[in-house]
Amino acid sequence: MGDVCVGVGFRAAARSTDILAAVRHVLTSANPGPDATLDCLCTLDRKAAEPAVRDAAAAMGVPVRGFASGELAAVEVANPSDRVHSATGSPSVAEAAAVLGAGGGPLIVTKWSANGVVVAAARKVS
Repeated sequence: MGDVCVGVGFRAAARSTDILAAVRHVLTSANPGPDATLDCLCTLDRKAAEPAVRDAAAAMGVPVRGFASGELAAVEVANPSDRVHSATGSPSVAEAAAVLGAGGGPLIVTKWSANGVVVAAARKVS
């Protein structure tokens, strides 16, 4: 079992390679330590079955976890977005999904975006 959960928000045009690059960037930025490992990718439940995120997770050997917009909306985040809220029903996908995937663990990297992908990382709580 891993130590870090990465939340992923992405546009429909995003490819698995875009998601992989963003996840790798956020893991490098997190500098979670030499023994830390990725536990899962987390996203909005209706996006969890999208091939881009499924393929990225498979390439990294981790599962995808999806959370309902109401669950995501209940998480207080560092960088809420009105645009994301109007599109999804939650002011955050990446940051909130990372925190939920980590069992309420703290964000270790706030949201970062590139090529239609937004990622954030949280450390799992024991």
